[in-house]
Amino acid sequence: MAVAIRPAAPLRRNRFRRVLRKLMTVGAMAGAGALLISTSLPASAFLNSSGVSSASATTTSASAGVPVQNLRVDANAAVAAPPRDAYTVVSLVQQIATKYASAARSTAYTNDPNGTIQWPFPVPVPIASGFGPRQVEGCGFCSTFHEGVDFTPGSGVPIQAIANGVVSKVEFDGGGLGNNVTIDHNINGQKVQSIYGHMLAGSVRMVVGQMVKVTDQVGRVGSSGASTGAHLHLEIHLNNTPVDPFAWLKANAN
Repeated sequence: MAVAIRPAAPLRRNRFRRVLRKLMTVGAMAGAGALLISTSLPASAFLNSSGVSSASATTTSASAGVPVQNLRVDANAAVAAPPRDAYTVVSLVQQIATKYASAARSTAYTNDPNGTIQWPFPVPVPIASGFGPRQVEGCGFCSTFHEGVDFTPGSGVPIQAIANGVVSKVEFDGGGLGNNVTIDHNINGQKVQSIYGHMLAGSVRMVVGQMVKVTDQVGRVGSSGASTGAHLHLEIHLNNTPVDPFAWLKANAN
């Protein structure tokens, strides 16, 4: 009877493969263990004391002769703030007063809302130019003798009559004074005229012959006529002669 004999070569190959698989398994487990150890321990754990000393000596010798920055913070040291610029705040009223007021006259005033003679505004406002000789820089058409006082509360602010009276003149674009109104008053038996100039276009509602009460609105602050900016030009005439409105109101407003 014939017997089949398995070739020796295939048997050896199968045995080699089994051994190889076992070796790969053991190698993989060893690699995983090494990785776990390397990530769990600090690098210094693998250095002995001599190695650490050697590394330190090497670093020190490498930096010899090079200045080392030493940063030290004193807990008790106070940090000094940089000095601030010195400055002062000056109000517009103070600026106007400093520029235009003379030593003999202050631009400060008060108004009595119940007085029979009042200032043209219910509260004090800045004064840009006083009565008397003047030279306005850059203004060829400005008068060299100012016959009134210029109040500058701002464009559109209502202007009030200084006393009871009768409107004697109303002009629209009336030359240098622009839109202006003249009111005649009888104060202590004396003829007094108040003139309100440079008023805003369309703000004048008064007509000649109209009876006016103190504080009635004459118009609004504007810059019509020969003017370089919004202001009320107020004049006071005594017997047809211009006088200082500021001094007169200071003496008579009550």
